[in-house]
Amino acid sequence: MTNYYEVGKIVNTHGIQGEVRVISQTDFPEERYQVGATLYLFQDGKSPLKLTVASHRQHKNFDLLTFEGYYNINMVEPLRDGILKVSEYQLGELEENEYYYHEIIGLKVIDEKDREIGEITEILATGANDVWIVKRKNKKDALIPYIESVVKEIDLEAGKVYVEIPEGLLDDAD
Repeated sequence: MTNYYEVGKIVNTHGIQGEVRVISQTDFPEERYQVGATLYLFQDGKSPLKLTVASHRQHKNFDLLTFEGYYNINMVEPLRDGILKVSEYQLGELEENEYYYHEIIGLKVIDEKDREIGEITEILATGANDVWIVKRKNKKDALIPYIESVVKEIDLEAGKVYVEIPEGLLDDAD
């Protein structure tokens, strides 16, 4: 059985020429959305639909895509709210100390005093560096920047990330 990994969500159509607006969830939009790339559309209750990227451009905070064989708004309207994924076979090898989002999301975050802060639920790509959203028990979510001075070790096998939290980063000192 093949595993699939989310790279974006179609949130709307754009214009009448068959373009769709995608909220991207990939570190590699230029690779995932390049002309000729294969994406799989997942929608509730339907089999995955194989799509081939015909064009890609960025507009505001969205990636705008067209797909081969989909030439107007009426053809892409049914694709709305679908999740775009790639198969595990499309994942390339990463450099040392680089990770896919799906490898990081779900990891437990442990501070320098060996206390569990929470679990990574989402990753924001801010440009300068990614920011991890960490869900904490009975507290507001924490925002942890993925930078060398904060993230000390990522142990995928143990399912943990070890961090050193600078003073003032978390709003609740204890």
